[in-house]
Amino acid sequence: MTDFPTVVTALALMLGGSEPAREQPQPQHAVVVLRVPILMYHVIEDPPAGAPWPQLYVSAAEFASQMAWLDRNGFTGTTLTEVWRNWHHREALPPRPVVITFDDGYRSVFENALPVLEDLGWPGVLNLKVDNVGAPWGISERHVRKLAAAGWELGAHTITHADLRTLDDAALEREVAGSRARIAKRFGVPVDFFCYPAGRYDQRVIAAVRHAGFLGATTTNEGLATAGHPFELRRVRVSRGDGVRGFSALRARSAASRGSGSREPSSGSHG
Repeated sequence: MTDFPTVVTALALMLGGSEPAREQPQPQHAVVVLRVPILMYHVIEDPPAGAPWPQLYVSAAEFASQMAWLDRNGFTGTTLTEVWRNWHHREALPPRPVVITFDDGYRSVFENALPVLEDLGWPGVLNLKVDNVGAPWGISERHVRKLAAAGWELGAHTITHADLRTLDDAALEREVAGSRARIAKRFGVPVDFFCYPAGRYDQRVIAAVRHAGFLGATTTNEGLATAGHPFELRRVRVSRGDGVRGFSALRARSAASRGSGSREPSSGSHG
């Protein structure tokens, strides 16, 4: 089991392999950040007894220590939209940007993650499953509004968390385009990024996400996100007790200034 500072040191080395963005007098001259880490969280609390996926739970204390470590080591939280603008419009990013995403929409994200990120002045990204709003374990509508008011970005994570590959065309459109429309109407915010439920997708699903008007989509594929694969954005899973997993496998990429980000099939892991 690898501790968080050790694995994120590898992250820092990787980012050092590509030129980080630096503030410039003219935003159009900002350096494009070639690889951006997107961290993937789910529930920010201890798992209850018998929880079916205890690895999805990161304690509030562990989350706070991880964010503090990132801050001490020069990272700055940002959003997917800001990353997209850097890639496509050369708008400036912090020297070491990191996107902090939370899948599904659990009450603990508001209760335990928001205060930590507010103290740092960082936004988060909530990939919201529509049916989780108001559920006993889920986040409330009032809390989602407070996240948005605090500068958080809302992404669509479908309505029911269905396996999109198995749906007919009408159901696929309802889960993808429908979730975007419902979140935008309910909370009055743009919804420009999608998150594949459990990381399950194929080319037909990607086509539906594009057709719905999203700018990009996040996966559960391990790695750093690159501009060349906007609808297969890789993430770094953060699991209970072992910080960021799978970073050692990415360390070899640190020397390359540009990466093709070759496509991998979906792993089908929970997300």
